[in-house]
Amino acid sequence: MRRIIVQAVGMALAIAPAVAIAQSPKAATYITDEEVKKVNAEPGVDRTIRVVDIGSENYAVGVIHRVATGARGTGAGGGANAGAGGGAAAGGGAAGGGGRAAGAGAGGGRGAQQGEPCGEQATTPPSGATPGGIAHDSQTEGYLIISGGGTLVTGGHIVNGRKTAPDASVTTELNGPSCGGMIAGSDVVKKVVKTGDIVIIPAGVPHGWTDIGDHVDYLSFRPSDHVLKAGYVHPSIRK
Repeated sequence: MRRIIVQAVGMALAIAPAVAIAQSPKAATYITDEEVKKVNAEPGVDRTIRVVDIGSENYAVGVIHRVATGARGTGAGGGANAGAGGGAAAGGGAAGGGGRAAGAGAGGGRGAQQGEPCGEQATTPPSGATPGGIAHDSQTEGYLIISGGGTLVTGGHIVNGRKTAPDASVTTELNGPSCGGMIAGSDVVKKVVKTGDIVIIPAGVPHGWTDIGDHVDYLSFRPSDHVLKAGYVHPSIRK
């Protein structure tokens, strides 16, 4: 019996790598320029195009459209949680992950669904703070600016923030738990970005937009620990 058990364990160890390899993705995913433009023509601010299983993680690609600063629907951050005390704009549009409605406050604007306080809490807002920022607990983002431009605010820390509400499914699906509020601090960077620029924002780094002229459109690349469900395809390009 002991010999049988040893043989069985040995066989399991020998098969395990083969099983892992067999379960790994075997094909590349292609997203055409036409598909990006078609999704970007749909209503909304942050729209997921596809979510792909890359083995240890899921990898989401989306396209984000933000209008001029001060216009209805302008968002600052990258998710869908309204920044508390930040004066984030209200808005409405199709959400990225599952087609749910989302606004565009601190990255998306669901101000009525704010969670617990997060970040630094201050009775008097810091001078020069940027409203409508957001920081994602564990979600890194990459941006490729494809049209327009504006000033991207990164770094610092969140002040008078609110955590993603438990039922704010849009933020949860796009970026996981987040903290939205004002961005302040001596290490804040304000960088004018234009078409062709690439930005990488590590998890935990606050970010938001200001001084958007006519608009800014950008592709978002989000590798994550299965924040979005693999296999998702935006309805407008689903075949």
